[in-house]
Amino acid sequence: MIIILSPSKTLDFQTSTLTKIHTSPAFLKESSILIKQLRKYSPKKIATLMGISEKLALLNVQRYKDFSPPFTMDNARQALLAFKGDVYTPMQVESYSKDDLAFAQNHLRILSGLYGVLRPLDLIQPYRLEMGISLPNPRGKNLYDFWNERITQALNNDIKNHKNKSVINIASVEYFHSVKPDLLEGKLLTVVFKEKQKGSLKIIGLFAKKARGMMANFVIKNGIDKPDGIKSFNEAGYGFQPSLSGDKEWVFIR
Repeated sequence: MIIILSPSKTLDFQTSTLTKIHTSPAFLKESSILIKQLRKYSPKKIATLMGISEKLALLNVQRYKDFSPPFTMDNARQALLAFKGDVYTPMQVESYSKDDLAFAQNHLRILSGLYGVLRPLDLIQPYRLEMGISLPNPRGKNLYDFWNERITQALNNDIKNHKNKSVINIASVEYFHSVKPDLLEGKLLTVVFKEKQKGSLKIIGLFAKKARGMMANFVIKNGIDKPDGIKSFNEAGYGFQPSLSGDKEWVFIR
């Protein structure tokens, strides 16, 4: 069983790392193609493209200039330890044991606009490149065109090594759109988190992000490798709702 998660715009490259164990992203050559494209853009054009401030644009222009494979522990950091923000804060990865990290490495995949798909211990350098951005590139008009079937193929390669060939989608819609469900060689299950408000059920972005992180953490800390195991997830008041769920989508509400 594999769970897929979105990355975070918020990064931490200062805090001491838990481990020196690391791996290399599978698509670094692809990443370099995108970096080459991004280096053509001025700070003003980056700000417009990404809808960010001039200060953030300048920061990311410098990041693109600094991008320099090969990645080492001196110039990069493991993805799971670098990503912060609403999804990753609830995961509390600083408390992970070696066994937790090993399980995460085998069962968690993080989708990325720049790196395609990452294992938790894959080294990354600081970046900002959201999957939904319309970045013209040698393969098309946006990043979905650029990655095409590559992310799905990478997930399929990973699924082959698992006894249970389920893919649990807890990524955002923006990032999951980079996966081609029809080509996925495994049973796809999307998990949705909803809130009870004024007699109706709603998906609220901030809460959903935190719930995804809690779900990922729950799977990793409990060593869950079959979909049925996530039905017992009840953190922060969430509970599985069989009456609202089906074969392809499971709903948790609070």
